[in-house]
Amino acid sequence: MVKELQASIRTIMTPGPVEAEPRVLRAMSTPILGQYDPEFFAMMNDVTNLLKMPFQTENEWALAVDGTARAGLEAAVCGIIEPGDKVLVPSFGRFGFLMAELAQRAGAQVKIVEQEWGTIFDPKTVIDEIKAYNPKMLIMVHGETSTGQMQDLKEIGLFCKENDVLFMVDAVATFTGADFQTDAWGVDIAVAGTQKCLSVPTGMAPVTYNAKVEKILASRYQVELGLTKDVRNDRFISSNYLDLSQIQQYWGPKHINHHTEMTSMIYALREGLRIVHEEGLENRFARHRKHEKAMMTGLNAMGLTLFGDMSSKMPTVTCVNIPEGLDGEAVRATLLHHYGVEIASSFGSLAGKIWRIGNMGFSSRKENVLHTLNALEASITFHGGKIAKGEAAQAALKFYSEN
Repeated sequence: MVKELQASIRTIMTPGPVEAEPRVLRAMSTPILGQYDPEFFAMMNDVTNLLKMPFQTENEWALAVDGTARAGLEAAVCGIIEPGDKVLVPSFGRFGFLMAELAQRAGAQVKIVEQEWGTIFDPKTVIDEIKAYNPKMLIMVHGETSTGQMQDLKEIGLFCKENDVLFMVDAVATFTGADFQTDAWGVDIAVAGTQKCLSVPTGMAPVTYNAKVEKILASRYQVELGLTKDVRNDRFISSNYLDLSQIQQYWGPKHINHHTEMTSMIYALREGLRIVHEEGLENRFARHRKHEKAMMTGLNAMGLTLFGDMSSKMPTVTCVNIPEGLDGEAVRATLLHHYGVEIASSFGSLAGKIWRIGNMGFSSRKENVLHTLNALEASITFHGGKIAKGEAAQAALKFYSEN
């Protein structure tokens, strides 16, 4: 007999998913509406309107793809890219390589430019690569959670705009947690996620795109067989479920059937966005910066060193070098099983070398910072790590008292 579901209460300090906002969880328990109920359409319209402020855009289209953030990224790529198109992907971490793989699977000729992990690109380097390769689209990650770095995009985006190169950005890890200016930075299509700074459960990918992208989607639109008079298109988008041209039609005024909408996730996304508007974008950014600095202050006081270039560090993730000789996974296990605190390891060449501590959304709170510092200090000490004892939380408390 399967027992009633009971999940442990955790302090989730990973780069995502993070703790869901309690008001969002309450919104998800709202009674289900049908996908063609006018009341539900009104909620979808609310989502569109609420998305524009955090994306900092005047785009007509701002909607959500059902699925994780990766679903939104893949929908954006396969909606724009056709076999043989040239795509440039400057990568400074794991998720840059993911963008390249998505483009390759869409049939693109992909050129990857690599940057040392823990640093970001000089915009001029990217611009020179664009000039040399002449791609249809440039894809970049804004906040690279595998390395804790945040790329400066404005100069790159404006160059793309002036030179008719489409610019797609993965804003999954920074959306509502750090400044991201879709229009001012010349971004043609941006993709976010719900499970990070927005503090909504995993399951939707907010997307916004401009008229240039809409024109491409319209040129590839194909109506599903059996819906209306058949509309065939030799340039149809290869994925049905992730077909942005069809998803747009459902979110638009005609509400043409595509798939059954994730009703409870629309409720959750609407409430999460409402909370962002309630707090205010600048206040939200300031909150993330404050708790980031408190965490860094405590980690430094403990005697730990931070990984990566601090001048380009993202405010929503802090990467920590694991002390030499210490079993990083054993420390993480002690944190989780004895303190209920979860932090993350990393990927590829950084696996086993750094911890990643998230500072996102509802998890970005003073009590989380202090509890994590105390728990990390005790766990490192338990496993034989040589650190300064009794300093971390005190340093963070002093920071809070002065800021």
